[in-house]
Amino acid sequence: MQLPETGFLRLPEVLKLFPVSRSTWWAGVRDGRYPQPVKIGERCTAWRAEDIRALIEATGTGKAA
Repeated sequence: MQLPETGFLRLPEVLKLFPVSRSTWWAGVRDGRYPQPVKIGERCTAWRAEDIRALIEATGTGKAA
């Protein structure tokens, strides 16, 4: 999956790039290891592409191309 320069990624897209389980991801968000999400609707949560790119670059993990 190609990581966009800007925009938002939903959780399934994030997990394709950053290989952890859903529960591990949410625990990391609570602990501050992973970026905070943005509510883009009443039932819609996403992450900024820029934040995910920075996380992948900082940790040296993930599948960003």
